[in-house]
Amino acid sequence: MKIALFGYGKMGKMIEHLAEVKGHTIVAKIDVGITEIDYSNMDVAIDFSMPEAALKNIKGCIEAGVPIISGTTGWLDHYEEAVAFCREQKGAFLYASNFSLGVHVFFELNRYLARIMSTLPDYKVSIEETHHTQKLDAPSGTAITLAEGIIDESEYDTWLLNKNESGSVPIHSHRVGEVPGTHLVSYTGGVDEISIEHKAHNREGFALGAVIAAEWILGKKGVFSMKDVLNLG
Repeated sequence: MKIALFGYGKMGKMIEHLAEVKGHTIVAKIDVGITEIDYSNMDVAIDFSMPEAALKNIKGCIEAGVPIISGTTGWLDHYEEAVAFCREQKGAFLYASNFSLGVHVFFELNRYLARIMSTLPDYKVSIEETHHTQKLDAPSGTAITLAEGIIDESEYDTWLLNKNESGSVPIHSHRVGEVPGTHLVSYTGGVDEISIEHKAHNREGFALGAVIAAEWILGKKGVFSMKDVLNLG
């Protein structure tokens, strides 16, 4: 498989290494300042670029008939535009806030727990996410996905960053050292607390999931998520 990398930072370099270990070839490394892009030699593209470049990268690949996997966060105000463009062009596009396979199991556990806890209004939910100091956006895309899962399964109607207000899911963001990513969902009541946590040991799981998604999307048309890749329903 011939892979183009959009964004060649730490994640791009790790994807390159894992892809080559799995026998794939990196045919392009498109980073800041590169404007001339040859789409003709790409089987699939993986985008871990800057937020301001994500939509352009996604549209460019879809228009050229190249399936694209995106893990860039901080651009989701334009997500529906990307979805509409993909469907219009009959392309292939998969976005995930986190490509860790374990995180997607965690997302399902989060929804299940939220459904149960929705019958126990004395418990108040909160989310904490901790990442390395180089992560620019807050809250993390993963924390937002967790909050949206809770909202879908309960009476909460929004999320707020570093605020506790009635009817909202508070997300508390921390940036510490080289932490790859830790997410904690807690329900606190008067007599006890129930928590579930996902803790990444390193960033390799994110990169591996992106490569697996790229392998999966070949030959497909449509808008997908990691739930499709992992057959989570």
